[in-house]
Amino acid sequence: MDTPYGSVPLPVWERPEPRPRATPVPLTRAQIADAAVRLADAAGLEGLSVRRLAKELGVGPMRLYDYVANRSELLDLMVDAVYAQIADADRRTGWRDTVLAVMRRTRAAALDHEWFPDLLGARPHLGPHALAVAETTAAALSQAPGVRDVDDLQRALGALNAFLVGALRREIAERRTARATGADLSAWQAAHGPYLTRMLDTGRYPTVARLVVDGAHLDAEDTFDRNLTTVLDGVAGRGQPA
Repeated sequence: MDTPYGSVPLPVWERPEPRPRATPVPLTRAQIADAAVRLADAAGLEGLSVRRLAKELGVGPMRLYDYVANRSELLDLMVDAVYAQIADADRRTGWRDTVLAVMRRTRAAALDHEWFPDLLGARPHLGPHALAVAETTAAALSQAPGVRDVDDLQRALGALNAFLVGALRREIAERRTARATGADLSAWQAAHGPYLTRMLDTGRYPTVARLVVDGAHLDAEDTFDRNLTTVLDGVAGRGQPA
């Protein structure tokens, strides 16, 4: 494909599948993506290599390069395979319910595939399922009361995506830390509680003390839902001054 920046290969989504070979192991890009997702689920992105993937599929490593030009294309296929799960979210009638359904489905997918949030925000995801999720989300947000034009829509999408990436990465980081250290949140709190109490008793951090003592201590799902609701209230214009 010729572009103003030179000649680049067609995106993996537009290239036809390689012609089948006379081999006992049939192969498609969908099979490659599914196997790569399984490997990344088990060992993380750092445990994913072309050699391990080829072994999983029962083929030689060089054969995979008939289907994907490089690791970036492999990651694109994997990401879009996860977006396929998110795209199956139930369609709702109202804009807010639609966005909530997509965001909750995205969180569920991220918890199933912890490597997925690591790839969010790095670069645009342009696979067919990613575009379907983007279309559903953007179309729903465009119906929000506080979204009057395309500039408002861009800002609303930016705020929503910033919340989503931050929330998912934080939750996954906490899960990984708990596994690595063997200490869950309650154990961490018990270990650091005496120190925190001493610091708050100094009176130098009154607002932090209020958050710790009086704030609601929610589980991860409730925290996600309530914070997401706050973002959507802002999109709806409820947080704007009169």
